[in-house]
Amino acid sequence: MSSAQEAAPARKASRRFPVLTRDTARPEGGGRAIGGHHPAPYRQWPLLAVCAGVLVGLLVTVIQFRAGTLIIGLSLLGGAVLRWWKPSVGMLAVRSRFTDMITYGVLGLVIVLLAMMAQPDPWLTVPILDTIVHFTVR
Repeated sequence: MSSAQEAAPARKASRRFPVLTRDTARPEGGGRAIGGHHPAPYRQWPLLAVCAGVLVGLLVTVIQFRAGTLIIGLSLLGGAVLRWWKPSVGMLAVRSRFTDMITYGVLGLVIVLLAMMAQPDPWLTVPILDTIVHFTVR
């Protein structure tokens, strides 16, 4: 061995983040929902289930608005439940588990609430919204 190799100290692994990021980390739960020996649609069944629910909701919206938007909101709430319940959800995992659950849950809840407040004959009335509409629109 040369004297330069003997004099070089062993590098210790650093816990600091690198100055230059070379890759993007996969989100938590972003692995395959089923093993790699299955075709791609089977591996991505959580995402396909949510997308299928939203598609059915959009088709039903053409016929009956309130029912269609309820289906869309419930599909997003189902996505939040899947993200919480399953350890691997494939491409349904976009960000961290907490962020995905909050995003899907809040969007689903808002869509369901707005569907319940849709005119005519709303199922849910919020008095503060009447006041806001009175001062902005009327």
